[in-house]
Order: sequence, then C-alpha cells, then structure tokens
Amino acid sequence: MKKCRGRPKCPRRVEQTPNVTYFKPRGVPLSNLEVVSITVEELEALRLVDVEGLRQEDAAIRVGISRRAFWEDLKAARTKVALALTTGKAIEIKGGNYINPENADISEDADT
Repeated sequence: MKKCRGRPKCPRRVEQTPNVTYFKPRGVPLSNLEVVSITVEELEALRLVDVEGLRQEDAAIRVGISRRAFWEDLKAARTKVALALTTGKAIEIKGGNYINPENADISEDADT
C-alpha cells in the first residue's frame, strides 16, 4: 500500500464514467496478460484533452482542480496507455476519487 504524502487528492468532477472497463490485445486470454490500471479521473483527463480537444487549463476548470494537478493526471494516463500499447498489456479502468455531477455520487477507492 502506498503511503500518502502531502495533501489528499480532492475529488475530480467526471462527466462520463466508462461503460467498458477492460481493453486487451486480441487473441490473448486475459489470464495470460499483465494489467495496467487507469483511474476514472485519469481517463476523464484523456477524454477532455485528446477527444474533446480542450486546452489543459480549460479541462482543469471543468474537472475542478488546478492545471498542475490536471497535468499530472493526464501525464499518468498517457504513460499508462502508452506502456500497455507498446508492451501488449491489458488496460483496466477502475477506482479513483471522483464526483459525477449528474447524480452527485462520490466514488472513492482505497486501492488508489
């Protein structure tokens, strides 16, 4: 278990939670693969910048965090996705500390 230093992460506003939570290379059973985990808020950072085309500053405002904190989430997500794609690992989307503004749910996973 990681030991937290500094301030705890504040919950991020996540507009879209994923319906699909696993991606894996074709033709390889999941039981034979290593898994890279991405949090829901890291996926939201990828979606806002790389799919919607927002600038990091504007995306950070929508998520409700500082630009630097947003950049760290985005950098972590991109690194994990690139690692999975280049080494043939599965990607699992789970956990995190986020709020869904539509129904005001707070989800917090102790594993992250």
